Amino acid sequence: MHPETPSINFSEGSITLMNICLAFIMLSTALEIKREHFTQLLSQRKAVITGLLGQYVLLPLVTVIVVTLLPISNGVALGLIMVSSCPGGSVSNFFSLHARGNVALAVALTGFSSMFAFIMTPANFFFWSSLVPSLHSDVKELHVDFWSLTSKMILVLLLPLVTSMFVAEKWPAIAKRVAKPARIISIIILTMFVVMAFLNNKSILIDTFHKIFWIVLLTNGCGLACAYFFSKVLKNNEAVNRTVAIETSVHNSGLGLILIFSFFGGNVEMALVAAWWGIWHLVSGFGFASFMRGRPLPAPTT
Repeated sequence: MHPETPSINFSEGSITLMNICLAFIMLSTALEIKREHFTQLLSQRKAVITGLLGQYVLLPLVTVIVVTLLPISNGVALGLIMVSSCPGGSVSNFFSLHARGNVALAVALTGFSSMFAFIMTPANFFFWSSLVPSLHSDVKELHVDFWSLTSKMILVLLLPLVTSMFVAEKWPAIAKRVAKPARIISIIILTMFVVMAFLNNKSILIDTFHKIFWIVLLTNGCGLACAYFFSKVLKNNEAVNRTVAIETSVHNSGLGLILIFSFFGGNVEMALVAAWWGIWHLVSGFGFASFMRGRPLPAPTT
């Protein structure tokens, strides 16, 4: 990180609380992930492979191309790569439903990417950032290594997920009863942290906002469009095309924000990318879903 780059004001105590909050979010999310969500992966192999390629390869590749071709700072580039390396966001399931997409596929992809985010997010971040020569020194200066990032994600992602899935399997009635309230509480807590972070750093965020928003729009839009036509080229059905586009462009930017606070010193450009992505993918995802909802699905071919 370059010395002139400002840092977001966020205390160690706040970072610890955010990690606890993320673990709680994972607990509430996993209460609704069932074994059949993973068995569905076997019955829809082509669609699943397309979706996973969209999440793990296509969006990061689009991101690397954007940060390589356009004159943007290293902080913004790292923020984009971080978000593109995160798992899919759970709101994507609603967007797939609204778009008349393949909801079962959406849930399966979200569950899979969340389950394996503890290893895939660090691996993706270090792999794709290594392809941009100008970012090498910045990553080294941040003193972040693969195993420290992975071990943190095991604690705040994998363990809560496994614990909740065990509870949901063992006591399904209890899990069903508490899943929705737990999810609502976790969203409220996370929203409070985001609002607090904004109020504490309002001037920095406003001063740098104009440098960030257009590049997030471009990257998110390119990822969504490329994923839709990528799925179309592979001759998936239209419902799968819509879901793959949504799952590729809607990512868990809240996780990215927490990792940026925990490991990247609250770099303001990286944090602003994650925060703006979290806002914009709601707009772009809902807009895309609403547009697609008005277009009839082709009749299945026999």
